[in-house]
Amino acid sequence: MKVKAFAAALAALAVSGAVEAADMGDVETPIRLSLNNWTGQRLSTYIAGGMLAEAGYKVEYVEADLNALYEQIATGEVHAMMEIWTTSDPEDYISVRDAGRVEELGDLGLDARNGVVYPPYVAQMCPGLPNWEALRDCAGIFSEDGNGKRGRYLAYPESWGSPGADRIRALDLPFDVVAAESEAAMIEEFQQAYKDKRPVIATFWAPHWAMSSYALQFVRLPKPEPACYSDPSWGPNPKAAGDCDFARGGVVKASWSGFKERWPAAHEILKNYELSIWDQQPLIGLVDVRGETVQGAARGWLAVNRAKWVPTVEEATGKGRS
Repeated sequence: MKVKAFAAALAALAVSGAVEAADMGDVETPIRLSLNNWTGQRLSTYIAGGMLAEAGYKVEYVEADLNALYEQIATGEVHAMMEIWTTSDPEDYISVRDAGRVEELGDLGLDARNGVVYPPYVAQMCPGLPNWEALRDCAGIFSEDGNGKRGRYLAYPESWGSPGADRIRALDLPFDVVAAESEAAMIEEFQQAYKDKRPVIATFWAPHWAMSSYALQFVRLPKPEPACYSDPSWGPNPKAAGDCDFARGGVVKASWSGFKERWPAAHEILKNYELSIWDQQPLIGLVDVRGETVQGAARGWLAVNRAKWVPTVEEATGKGRS
């Protein structure tokens, strides 16, 4: 009798598990995912889209401008974004999130870091690196001709915000900030600098294949603390806030606030979707170095790594359960 009762209990658990699968919702309306202007984000997005397609949804990919994207998500013009770097202090995103106009779907799983970087050979030209104070004395080597009084600092594209550039200004370092046109332009700058053994300093991030390929080193900036960002008296420059390193933070996903109601199972898939640095970084290299298309790299990863992502789809939809 006890065996029969136990079997019945297991059957009941199986049934209850099946019931918990989310409803598919509106499978006729395409889910619109944003594509932004860096390779990692596009890979994360095409992988997420492949998971949604496997579940039975239609997916559209929308080229998006970060300056308008968060408002587009808030209004439902775009339905979800797979990479929001909280380390970059995206004020527009925080505003719509805190107002309840978008829903944060949790961390993507990347161990993300923004920072100020330089190639390893620069340390011989600028004694004192990686400590940031060394940049005061050797800024001139980063000038156009290598002999100026002020260095040239390569910052993120303007549409990405000011991280890096704001640190240089807050630390009152003698650099003129130049915004890169794109991620590709930043990579080209590193490549040419390595070829010429020319000093270069820039804002950059990990995970990215260039960090290992060029052995880029992070400048050691003052340790970040909450007071750094609001109290000018906290850090080395009493006239400015933000004179410290980037706060370490996550890369989150977010959706239109009506997403869960329209596509319940898709909401569960995206909420539970994770991609590690060890998965994404080689894919970025495939695209940026070997010339693979983003779509092709994403399809290849999905095909080889079904054991990593299919359970997420099956758990949300109930597909594949006995």
